[in-house]
Amino acid sequence: MDESVAGTSEDLAERGFRYTKEQFEAVLSQTQDYVREKPGQSLLYAFVAGLVLNRLPLGQIVGGMFRLLRLALKPAILIYGATKLYQATQDEE
Repeated sequence: MDESVAGTSEDLAERGFRYTKEQFEAVLSQTQDYVREKPGQSLLYAFVAGLVLNRLPLGQIVGGMFRLLRLALKPAILIYGATKLYQATQDEE
């Protein structure tokens, strides 16, 4: 039974990776088509996006996300361990 669960999770991960890759390629293709159709407007959008990203305090945002992740990691590990323990007791019955 463990092999089927492991196989299912691997299949799920592989299918998820394939789906994500296909979606990324589709978005990339649509973006390339749009840029070829409207190069001036695309350049303007890129310039505005660059200005916005330049003005954002990205270091503070990333630091805040890291601190939040560090705070949330301990309870997440505890919940994960409790879930695995519960599953192990259910499998024994």
